Amino acid sequence: MDRARLRQLLARESAEAERLNPRSRAAYAGADHLFGRVPMTWMNKTAGAFPRYLDAARGARVTDIDGHDYIDFCLGDTGAMAGHSPDPVAAAVHRRFTELGGATAMLPTEDAEWVGAELTRRFGLTRWSFSLTATDANRWAIRLARAVTDRPKILVNSYSYHGSVDESLIVVGPDGRGTARPGNVGAPCDVTLTSRVAEFNDLDQLERELAHGDVAAVLMEPALTNIGIVLPEPGYLAGVRELSRRTGTLLINDETHTFSAGPGGCTAAWGLEPDLLTIGKAIGGGIPAGAYGLSAELAQRLLGREDLDLVDMGGVGGTLAGNALSMAATRATLEHVLTDEAFAHMEKLSERFEDGVRSGIERRELPWSVSRLGARTEYRFANPAPRTGTESAAAADPELEDYLHLFLANRGVLLTPFHNMALMCPATTEEDVDTHTRLFDAALAELVG
Repeated sequence: MDRARLRQLLARESAEAERLNPRSRAAYAGADHLFGRVPMTWMNKTAGAFPRYLDAARGARVTDIDGHDYIDFCLGDTGAMAGHSPDPVAAAVHRRFTELGGATAMLPTEDAEWVGAELTRRFGLTRWSFSLTATDANRWAIRLARAVTDRPKILVNSYSYHGSVDESLIVVGPDGRGTARPGNVGAPCDVTLTSRVAEFNDLDQLERELAHGDVAAVLMEPALTNIGIVLPEPGYLAGVRELSRRTGTLLINDETHTFSAGPGGCTAAWGLEPDLLTIGKAIGGGIPAGAYGLSAELAQRLLGREDLDLVDMGGVGGTLAGNALSMAATRATLEHVLTDEAFAHMEKLSERFEDGVRSGIERRELPWSVSRLGARTEYRFANPAPRTGTESAAAADPELEDYLHLFLANRGVLLTPFHNMALMCPATTEEDVDTHTRLFDAALAELVG
């Protein structure tokens, strides 16, 4: 690839983004009271000099304050996998907040039991509790795992994603040992004191780390997602389950992003048997919601422990968690929007997206790959596709990513800004997918001919 040509195209697209979006540029320049000029600093992870500012969103469409409409394949990095403001969720939220009131009254609602039963149907685990984010669901699952096993450490895969959980910010270093993930902010202690790490798809490394006998739980995504999709090799997940059981280690499946694999995530699609499961973002249809599930046996063990404060200040809770508004939104999302039928539609569209991307890559003989996880597809600048998180991280090319993202955004298509991920929602259409295929091909034509 001609890097000089890439930089020339990137400069052109950056200038075009500034020309097209004067109101977003001015809003960003004037955000003097925001840390990093944005509501959350990760919003600065965007191609170009500033983010585009949201005006409105509905279904699979987003409109910015400069009046541009976009086909949205980002979908809130999974948070809007149900689409933006789907009608059943909007109606349920309006009824709960406006007609009934009591969005956060610290009282349970019958919606919560319905949601728990539906999560059991989908994922298999029989006892559920709720949070506002998947990050908190992971934090509380970790506490429960440590309590019931009396072991201090958590094992994660290198470059896996579990939100801002302290224990997860560890990667395999060049010497094969665990080390802090680069850029870890204000770590409370050396992460190797709380955590162990193994590469995804590496059972030998996992076995060595579990042999120490100090790991309470393996916290993992059944497929890596936030470093680019890394799919499990045949036999890997079965090996993880066998090793964890043999060493008395609990297994926590984080399905927050891998929920794209189907109505019950990878757990149902691949017949997995975790001891705990965490999920967030998508289940609330845009309203903050998270959940963690436990096996009946594990729940009984925990509830039978008189020494654990599971009611007041024991570290497993949150005043807003499980609130009536979140539960109403989650019920509406699972009952009427992210249904079994919707997932079938979304997966078919994702297959079409994958085929279009692969065709463009192969036609120009680029050394890239494309991977798909149900309704989620991603292209990576490596071939064969990376098999570990470390390999996937090494395949990143910020200049190339920015060019592709800006080229697409300037022509009305949004991808997830953290990587080249496209997610389908129930409102996505074949025409939306074909628009991306056409623009992706045009971007490659300009870059490599």
